[in-house]
Amino acid sequence: MDADLIRLVNKLQDTFANLGGELDMPQLAVVGSQSAGKSSVLETIVGRDFLPRGSGIVTRRPLVLQLIHTPVPDSPTQTYNEWGQFLHIDKRFTDFDDIRREIEQETFRVAGQNKGISKLPIHLRIYSPNVLDLTLVDLPGLTKIPVGDQPSDIERQIRSLVLDYISKPNCVILAVSAANVDLANSEALKLARQTDPQGRRTIGVLTKLDLMDAGTNALDILTGRVYPLKLGFIGVVNRSQADINAEKSLADALEAEADFFRAHPAYRNIAHKNGTRYLAKTLNQVLMNHIRDKLPDMKARLNTLMGQAQQELNSFGDAAIYGDKNQQGALILRLMTQFARDFVASIEGTSVDISTKELSGGARIYYIFNDVFGHALLAIDATHNLDNQDIRTAIRNSTGPRPSLFVPEIAFDLLVKPQIKLLEAPSLRCVELVYEELVKICHNCTSSELQRFPRLHAQLVEVVSELLRERLGPTTEYTQSLIDIQTAYINTNHPAFVSGSAAAASALTSPPPKQVLPRPASAESLNGASITQEEDDESIDEPSPVNGTSGRDARTVSSTIHDRARGRASAPPIPGGAVAGSSHRHQSPRAHHHSSRHASGSSPAPGSAGSGTAKETFLNYFFGQNGPGPLAGSTADRASAGAGIAPVGRDVSGADPALESGLMAGKRSLERSTAFDMKSLGKHIEAASDSTGHMTMREEMETNLIRSLIQSYFNIVRQTIQDLVPKAVMHLLVNNTSQQVQNRLVASLYKPELFGELLNEDEALVAERARVKALLDAYRDAFKTLSEVTLKST
Repeated sequence: MDADLIRLVNKLQDTFANLGGELDMPQLAVVGSQSAGKSSVLETIVGRDFLPRGSGIVTRRPLVLQLIHTPVPDSPTQTYNEWGQFLHIDKRFTDFDDIRREIEQETFRVAGQNKGISKLPIHLRIYSPNVLDLTLVDLPGLTKIPVGDQPSDIERQIRSLVLDYISKPNCVILAVSAANVDLANSEALKLARQTDPQGRRTIGVLTKLDLMDAGTNALDILTGRVYPLKLGFIGVVNRSQADINAEKSLADALEAEADFFRAHPAYRNIAHKNGTRYLAKTLNQVLMNHIRDKLPDMKARLNTLMGQAQQELNSFGDAAIYGDKNQQGALILRLMTQFARDFVASIEGTSVDISTKELSGGARIYYIFNDVFGHALLAIDATHNLDNQDIRTAIRNSTGPRPSLFVPEIAFDLLVKPQIKLLEAPSLRCVELVYEELVKICHNCTSSELQRFPRLHAQLVEVVSELLRERLGPTTEYTQSLIDIQTAYINTNHPAFVSGSAAAASALTSPPPKQVLPRPASAESLNGASITQEEDDESIDEPSPVNGTSGRDARTVSSTIHDRARGRASAPPIPGGAVAGSSHRHQSPRAHHHSSRHASGSSPAPGSAGSGTAKETFLNYFFGQNGPGPLAGSTADRASAGAGIAPVGRDVSGADPALESGLMAGKRSLERSTAFDMKSLGKHIEAASDSTGHMTMREEMETNLIRSLIQSYFNIVRQTIQDLVPKAVMHLLVNNTSQQVQNRLVASLYKPELFGELLNEDEALVAERARVKALLDAYRDAFKTLSEVTLKST
């Protein structure tokens, strides 16, 4: 029954080598320096030459050697009683030279030709009536310096490989050291002490006892007085290179080894505890005892591994339900519901897998609304693409053939609408960014169970993506309509725009500050007439016509602002004094004109209001009356320059030959009259006061006023768009999709004819389930076998 223990472990070892199990099997690992005689010890134990030989590193892959004792065959037809068999090839090798060549070829196939090593082991079984049941692992020899084509880190690679094996508690270390080298320099014992400090699972093997200097021996080492080990030291004598070259048989080598120990004076008394035969028996007994000691731990470990394998198998699901339509429908419905819940939870921020390292789900949408979209709107300058020439041209074009007394309101509408359109591109981009984030959230909604069915997951993502694409169109159209709504009606009566434009108009139309003495509280006499504060206010409220033309013939921005400023002055004061202070600003130029007219003794202008006194009005302030105003010269100044005409444009298109032909082309050549010197207009005429392009004081005031009004109204629209676009996106795209995703998934995918296709599992997952199931079955069989083994004491 003891031999059955080793065979049982060999069987489990082969099974788990194929399935990749994690069960730590009891085994013997041969460790030693390069050329210490490890391969010779193994060949002597087997009784056959089958291991590769050569200079340098030869063993470059671990060799798991399983020795299986077989009885001598009684059948006369069987011509052999010893053979080898590899785990990677289903073939019996009766010629041990072929076994050597197969080991070399398999080493080259995995480890390559450059003297590198590999951790992938080679499994070899040798059946023979001349061996004891034993399992050994031959590891590469330890080396210090790379030689030839060896890698520069060969020492580290070999040390790491050896430690992977001997650091396992179920591994018995067979430390091979040469007797002709000081034991203190043994690399094998150094690594063994590193992983087995107390020496409980280390067997020392001394080779080359016959090569020690004359007069020296290793008796103290073999008896455990130098380096004590619980399992002791065993001395062996292998064949020399000369014996190998002479093809000395292993049987003769075993006899020569026995004669050496019996004849040596130092080893004569311990000859029965040394030699290769004793080593094989000891290793067999140590391995069986080790297996017997480790059986309870193996059973406990198998219990744990079975639980883990069962849990992993359960995670893959049961393939038996795929033939039942009802169970398939319930599974698909459950997965769809879970997918929809995960999608909504990711948006709402209630998912259980919320990241603490970065923004995810709905937080990224808020980031788009607040940071990306908000900063994009704030970065837009309301008048960055409007130069003075554009504004002047718009003012001129909006008045048609009539000259303008004031800044026309049509010019403001014409200029502010394209600026509002600048908000359209960021708004549409905001919709696209939210759509992209929703698609990402959809792709990230998955689970371990849903990953089993890649086709079902792909269809779920496709249905939700289609729903998002359907909602993208209406959301984009509504966002565009928000911009169109703002351009369709310019609400200059907006409270914020009224106060802001009034303040801007007051600042722009105020004359330069002058030192004016404050008027006393009592009435001031002007040309013998007393003017009270009430009359002065009335003069402001009732502007006088200029040159017989009423100032209210056309609706203009300036008149509108003036009316609003006047109306706001009588209203309750607004915090900040944006409008209330405008009456004081109008009073300063009026006081200046009164004093100047009084000093000069000029008579009131015809058509002016009041008894013999000129009242200052907005029209008089704008164009002047008797005295020069801030924008226009006096009438006398204009009369003195009667021969000069103020230009309103400049033809920049150049002479056009086509314009020389006309109705009066013939007469032009005959009569050189002034009328015939007037050329036809070119294609492009700029709105310029002179050829230099400099603006007059009035044009500068009009331009600055238009810019201020555009900026004021643009800020109002920008705030509105920044508030409405996120609301529209949430309502039409985000919330609508969240509400409809469950119904859309059920309507699109819950169809019995699609169940089979949707539940088609991934091929890699099917293979992994089969592997885990086979591993679980192997664990169960191993546990059952170990439970049935009858343990016998030695």
